[in-house]
Amino acid sequence: MRQALLGIVSKSTSPLKAAMVIALAMTFVVADVASSLAARSAAIVIDAKTGKVLYSADADGRRYPASLTKMMTLYLTFEALAKGKISRNSPIVFSANAAAQAPTKLGVKSGGSVTVETAILSIVTKSANDSATALGETLGGNEANFARMMTAKARQLGMNGTVFRNANGLPNPGQFTTARDMATLGIALREHFPQYYGYFAQRSFLYGRQRINGHNRLLGRIKGVDGIKTGYTRASGFNLVSSVSDGNRRLVAVVMGGTSGGSRDNHMAALINTYMPRTSTRGGGTLVAKGGDSNPITALAKVLLPKHDAPTPDDKPIAQDDATVADDAAVATDDSDDQAEDAAPVVKARKVKTVIVAAPQVATAQVVAAYAEPAPAPAVDPVHTASVPSGWAIQVASSPKQSEAQAFLDKTTKQAPKVLADAAGFTVAFQKDGVTYYRARFGGFGSKNAAWNACTALKKKKIECYAVQQ
Repeated sequence: MRQALLGIVSKSTSPLKAAMVIALAMTFVVADVASSLAARSAAIVIDAKTGKVLYSADADGRRYPASLTKMMTLYLTFEALAKGKISRNSPIVFSANAAAQAPTKLGVKSGGSVTVETAILSIVTKSANDSATALGETLGGNEANFARMMTAKARQLGMNGTVFRNANGLPNPGQFTTARDMATLGIALREHFPQYYGYFAQRSFLYGRQRINGHNRLLGRIKGVDGIKTGYTRASGFNLVSSVSDGNRRLVAVVMGGTSGGSRDNHMAALINTYMPRTSTRGGGTLVAKGGDSNPITALAKVLLPKHDAPTPDDKPIAQDDATVADDAAVATDDSDDQAEDAAPVVKARKVKTVIVAAPQVATAQVVAAYAEPAPAPAVDPVHTASVPSGWAIQVASSPKQSEAQAFLDKTTKQAPKVLADAAGFTVAFQKDGVTYYRARFGGFGSKNAAWNACTALKKKKIECYAVQQ
């Protein structure tokens, strides 16, 4: 089409006609780019005063959250602050595990600590993985417990397509979300914690003598943008959640799976510029109900943990050619490209006090005891049960490698997308003869018949399976 138009231009003798044809050709080019971008990424725009969805593209498709995960880490941190369980000056001690997290990070050594406020600022600007892990360990007792708390809170907020496995968003094949769920979380952060929401507008802060600049380049570039979070891993692509407030209008937009930081930012800017004028000046009621005050770990155990173990297929699954999830362990550092491309001007750097201590203090242990209680012992490995739905499931494989089990789930989803459209894939660890295996299952079936019917449909596609009650 574009070549044909250019051919007409070359034959045209009228400058005006040539200009009109060129303008038409550019329209096709822009349309092609927009279409290609939409095909690669997921996005949603929501009027944050009325809840109306203004734009949606694969908003419920499963995506890796990358550092968007830290939005939930901060939600639980703000909740603990609001309840008086911690203060902005409480020490957050960095364990060996927290200190060993991949960059980007603050670089606090094992046994050192910073204040809660410093940890928050390092997350909203630098997207510090070590700070997120340290916060999670402080609030949950350990990161596995905290991940269960995160998933339980997600359910309480209505984020039904999200499972968390860690506090920072570094690659884990069992950690996933949707653009719609991230928009819900973005709205909830502003609605539930307006007293802390201003942290997301921070573009830099002083850590000791070091000025740390943020990754969110839309702050200051687009009028009204006041946060929220960027994210990147090789598997997720470039992600961004943005909140915009302009007078009486307010929206939250999400872009996930961008091919570069620049294209993601441009996509987001185009969405904001297009849909901000279409938001309502009325409304303003609460859109996301607060999660209950019950302990989120207990709530998760009651809802999602399996009721009993299940037999394992005798045959080991065939090794998969498309086990792309196995590469997650070698993914580039989260937000590394965001940091490298950062060119945002520095404004009003906020100076915070950094506290370094030699070892964990009693106050930190008291915070843990006050905020979280140990999770009940589940029937299977607790690290792998946060995503287990209740009801009936179908099992399609079992493997000694979680990456193989996840790859089988991915391949099965591609082979039977209609059959599994409303199902959620997950892995469950179990012990057999002293060896840990991982079951590959699809859950979310409301009855035995529904699971059996889905399994029958899979068998017609030569996919072996059987139904099991969770």
